[in-house]
Amino acid sequence: MHDKESEGVMMRWGLVPAATKPLEAGQEMPQGMPSVRSAAIESTEEYRTVWMYGQRCIVPLAGFYIWKRTGAGYRQPFYVRLVNRPVFGVAALWDRFVTDEDDVIDGLAIVTVPPNSLLAGLDHSGAQMPAILQRDSYETWLTGRPAQAKDLLNPYPPERMVSHAVGPHVNFLEYDDASLIRPIV
Repeated sequence: MHDKESEGVMMRWGLVPAATKPLEAGQEMPQGMPSVRSAAIESTEEYRTVWMYGQRCIVPLAGFYIWKRTGAGYRQPFYVRLVNRPVFGVAALWDRFVTDEDDVIDGLAIVTVPPNSLLAGLDHSGAQMPAILQRDSYETWLTGRPAQAKDLLNPYPPERMVSHAVGPHVNFLEYDDASLIRPIV
């Protein structure tokens, strides 16, 4: 929110809390946390402040990956997307970190929730899923009170999602094309 209007902002993946101690000369910027469990947003020092101050944002996604351990012991990536929604919004928290050199770094962490039955069937490790927001919940997520926003953090209905196995090139920077989400046979 900027002057009470929503705006699109490029952010760094990984929330570094503003309260992080300044960096010493020559130190690298901390990576930050890429996600936070919904159960931890009010109870951890790193996230409580940004949560209470309403530093919430929405990350647009077309889909995401989840890995399933196969009987042969390797991890098979699956692409997960919503039915009839080419892009959807995921709940996130953001914060601004300022270095000693006055570099401003806006970072975010996606909020996660327990997996729905579709995703729990793929990943038995207890991994979380992104907190996917309903379209009509965007405004409440961005501007509502913490209690109203917290009520939105639920697993997305599994019947409104689909998944399929994809090739092993996920997470390799040299691959960046449509083959990453193409089903494998």
